[in-house]
Amino acid sequence: MSEKHERIIFLADCQSFYASVEKADHPECKDKPVAVAGDPARRSGIILAACPIAKGYGVTTAERLGEALHKCPDLVVIRPRMQHYIDISLMITKIYEEFTDLVEIFSIDEQFLDITASLPIFGDPLTIAKSIQQKVLSQTGVRVRIGISSNKVLAKIATDIWAKKNESGIFTLPESEIETLLWPQPVHKMFGVGSRMTAHFTRLGMGTIGDIARTPLPLLKDKFRARFGKQSDIHAEVMWRTANGLDDSPVKPGTFVAPPKSVGHMMTLPRDYAESREVDTVLLELTEEVCRDCRRKGYMGSVVSVSCMCSPYESPTGFSRQMKMQDPTNHTNTVIKAVRMLFYKYWDKMPVRRVGVTLSQLVDDQTYQLTLFEDQVKHRALDEATDSIKNRYGSDAIIRASSLTDAGQAKDRSQKIGGHYK
Repeated sequence: MSEKHERIIFLADCQSFYASVEKADHPECKDKPVAVAGDPARRSGIILAACPIAKGYGVTTAERLGEALHKCPDLVVIRPRMQHYIDISLMITKIYEEFTDLVEIFSIDEQFLDITASLPIFGDPLTIAKSIQQKVLSQTGVRVRIGISSNKVLAKIATDIWAKKNESGIFTLPESEIETLLWPQPVHKMFGVGSRMTAHFTRLGMGTIGDIARTPLPLLKDKFRARFGKQSDIHAEVMWRTANGLDDSPVKPGTFVAPPKSVGHMMTLPRDYAESREVDTVLLELTEEVCRDCRRKGYMGSVVSVSCMCSPYESPTGFSRQMKMQDPTNHTNTVIKAVRMLFYKYWDKMPVRRVGVTLSQLVDDQTYQLTLFEDQVKHRALDEATDSIKNRYGSDAIIRASSLTDAGQAKDRSQKIGGHYK
């Protein structure tokens, strides 16, 4: 019988990824505080990434640009280039794949690697981690921090708590040292625990990760039920398993091949929209984006959702509502009717700051059923023709007349990926 080796899993995290890419591309900024931020002329002026020098001044991710500049007046602010970051991320993936074919993308700057089978070829885990760091740094200018353990959740924890903080950028968290290393850590450092969950654990008398781990699972479920209701058993078990470092999930290279559960877009407006004609314009633009994405991915949706947030900023109002349509569709003119019906039913007439549209309950668009009241074949042919032109010449190659008004955002959004400039 062959000996079964313990899995060796890495979580590789790119330090201040967007800012690191920009500093690599701008050598003159090597010793300067650099931050990547949204457009300050719009409401997207928040810090997306800050280099270590900027963080030394107290600049933090997700804070407003004005606050960051107050802390660090000499901050070099660079507008994001999302397509470039995606390209660099894919380049880094290729480097990881030189060491193992088991690479799972966790986010644009984090990836899991299963290097178990690579040990006889490339050496021990520490040697492989250093080799990866050196190769990524030399080819992209980005520093990588690596957490090492026997499963994904422990590798992630090793990165977040220790590898990001030490000089080498590498840390190994063995299963045998969970009790001595992990359990004394405060609850807020545990993967999956934010500020609100930290507050809940505090009320339950649990201040450390060990307090969660040592609580018998049935008792923890009872505590969660008392606070969150009967549907909280799964959440309680996830927290308990994380605290105990239990994770059986494999590293899957095809994680993002899974079909989506929904397709949606949201837009923060550059100013408050108070008039119906202005709101109509952005609702139509968002619906068009959603339907085009669905067609590109080969799906139709039968449930449409609309969300809205209204001013004032200090005490916003808003809603999120959904409705089921008669048939699954990805046709813009059909979906926009439902979107408008939902929006105007629940809108309180306060100025609109942010709005979103989503299609869910997706089905394959090749399984649609023809109806007697819609010429779906004609609609599909028209959609395919316009999509083809946009795919070839850009999203703004064909736009509606309403998008050329002051309210229209289609041309600006065509220059962006995920809400940020390409």
